[in-house]
Amino acid sequence: MNNEIEILLVEDNISDAEMTIRALKKNNLGHKMLHVKDGEEALEFIFATGKYSERTVENTPKVVLLDLKMPKVNGIEVLQKIRADDRTKKIPIVVLTSSNEDPDIQECYRLGVNSYVVKPVQFEKFIKAVSELGLYWLLVNQPPK
Repeated sequence: MNNEIEILLVEDNISDAEMTIRALKKNNLGHKMLHVKDGEEALEFIFATGKYSERTVENTPKVVLLDLKMPKVNGIEVLQKIRADDRTKKIPIVVLTSSNEDPDIQECYRLGVNSYVVKPVQFEKFIKAVSELGLYWLLVNQPPK
């Protein structure tokens, strides 16, 4: 399973996670996805520790969809740790959050986020935004080798 993860969804809000998964599956993009519920589990997956110790760090997802406001380890800390490691710093990271606070946006770009998307409140707009993100990052974007 872990060898084929293309999308790592890091989201503690179950309803937002379900909507994101539904939007990706609607475009046949959700079958190689892993949903983790906090930043701590995201870091375990990315760095192949804890319950993900059987995988290798070099086997990275094509994109990380990262929420900011989470328990244990927040999204900014996850972003910092991924960008600080040579093995993971090139993984495309899209912040997908309800926070449109300028300090969060500034800090994420300072740390090297690839994109910052504020979750639309309306369901149909949310589904469309996530679908377009998935299509772009999995089918259009050319990631580094």
